[in-house]
Amino acid sequence: MSTFHVNSIPVKYGMVLSLIVIEIINMEENILYIKNVVCQRCKRSVREILEELKITYQEVSLGQAVLVQPLTVAEMSAIQKEFLRVGFEILFDKNEQLVNKIKSIITARIYKEDDYGSGKLSKVLSECLYYDYSHLTRVFTAIEGKTIQEFQNQVKIQRIKELLEYNEMNISEVASETGYSSATYLSTQFKKATGMSPSDYRLQKAQREVDLNML
Repeated sequence: MSTFHVNSIPVKYGMVLSLIVIEIINMEENILYIKNVVCQRCKRSVREILEELKITYQEVSLGQAVLVQPLTVAEMSAIQKEFLRVGFEILFDKNEQLVNKIKSIITARIYKEDDYGSGKLSKVLSECLYYDYSHLTRVFTAIEGKTIQEFQNQVKIQRIKELLEYNEMNISEVASETGYSSATYLSTQFKKATGMSPSDYRLQKAQREVDLNML
């Protein structure tokens, strides 16, 4: 492992290096908490970066990567650089890590990427993260400027848009897939968020594709 001497390099680089050293020391259980890793494609990008840098890992999931061994200063610096290049960010603040975990659990539930069950969200979050839901929602709102429920609704609307664009399910099936009690309730919530009904959204998407094909 290389040895670094902060005092032997320019001050601004020494400050950055010192921060990276502190960040490595504060890492828990060799886990990287990564902002904006919210889909399968994102997870694949993380794996590709780690493999390119020859960083061994146990698992990459939504919002985090579990590494096999602690990182060196040089490795952390290289990872940060590559993550920023593709829009990811390593989180070191405990509350930001907590918010990231909340987002990852909600996204995984909606996209059915992990089995968190179909129980009440507040109970699932409390059991998974070992905090009272009141604490979780307070931290989340302070950092994100929105409630946990508002974030969940936004992710659901995004998922509904994707399913409508795939055009493989009818509205009732989309409602069932995304946890709405009925197609009517889904349509009401979708229109409130987007200004159009699911049917109109699907029709508009189809029209856009026709227009593109005519170019």
